Amino acid sequence: MSSEITTSAPGRICLFGEHQDYLGLPIIAAAISRRVQVAGRLRSDRQVIINMPDINRCERFALEAVIPYQHSRDYFKSAINLLTRSGLSFPNGMDVTVHGTIPINSGTSSSSALLVAWINWLLTSQNLENDVTLSEIGELAYRAEVLEFGEPGGMMDHFATAVGEVMYLESQPMIKLETFRPNLGTFVLGDSLEPKDTIGILKHVKYGMLEAIRKIRLHDADFSLDTVPQEAARDYARLLNAGELSLLQSNLSDRDVLREALAMFRTTTINHRRIGELLTIHQENLRDHKRVSTPKINQMIDESLKAGAYGAKINGSGGGGCMFAYAPEKPEAVAEAIERAGGKAHIIQVDTGTQATVKSQPISVNV
Repeated sequence: MSSEITTSAPGRICLFGEHQDYLGLPIIAAAISRRVQVAGRLRSDRQVIINMPDINRCERFALEAVIPYQHSRDYFKSAINLLTRSGLSFPNGMDVTVHGTIPINSGTSSSSALLVAWINWLLTSQNLENDVTLSEIGELAYRAEVLEFGEPGGMMDHFATAVGEVMYLESQPMIKLETFRPNLGTFVLGDSLEPKDTIGILKHVKYGMLEAIRKIRLHDADFSLDTVPQEAARDYARLLNAGELSLLQSNLSDRDVLREALAMFRTTTINHRRIGELLTIHQENLRDHKRVSTPKINQMIDESLKAGAYGAKINGSGGGGCMFAYAPEKPEAVAEAIERAGGKAHIIQVDTGTQATVKSQPISVNV
């Protein structure tokens, strides 16, 4: 009988750099202590059975040279197809069960965490767990989720859920990854229970900013969001409409907020109250200039600050989904305040990346 294989991957929050990665700017994310788990065994036939009791679903398909997709986000199949094209062979089917504690469709990367855990399970089933690094698993998940289906999206979710801890990621001009284990305190994740409006948000925030950059570069070919000082934003006011100028100013502010936080993470000294203040500055830009927050999330944030949180912001693309508060002193009071405002609260900590066990024996994977 084949061994029992169990893998897991965390959800993630974006600490700093929300709506910055698609502009070529870096992000800082943190893995959180709510995870998705894939557990099961290899089969003696060619059938793949994936039980998902949390959502009352069961997926079944047969292993083929190329497994056909039935829908646009057929991630279980795309992971196998991708690994097969990479030279792996899967002679046996699989029978697995998926459980998770990450809020679904709320901006905490539940789908990316599932794909990371599934790819880790597939690699472990082929005894390749020590041959692939965590960052390589993240890149495989990005390829299986985004590139395979031609979807828009960055790499933050996949690398954050694979690598874990606090992660700094540059995706342009090439991937640069740093991980940190700062002595951060407790966070409280608040699910607004509102569905996200990702497409509507991106239409305004992403394409509005890209249009602003296009206009500026017609007059200043050397313009770069990476180098222009915040105070220089007004120099471009005559080229932009009011909304575009507001987006430019907020993106430069968020860029500098991230840089201050990064400098702190690169030292051994964390100013916890300043981390909270930086989160709140980021939220003000997201709320007032990028307009991605919602009245309910704004209320959840306001109540969490009144209850003792050091800072708070919306998480993910916006238009609904989750927020989180940094609450190293009074997490229970902050959680209660979020729930009084109509949200669902979860007390969380920074967590490790994807993990795997076989017969309850830990398997180490190199970063």
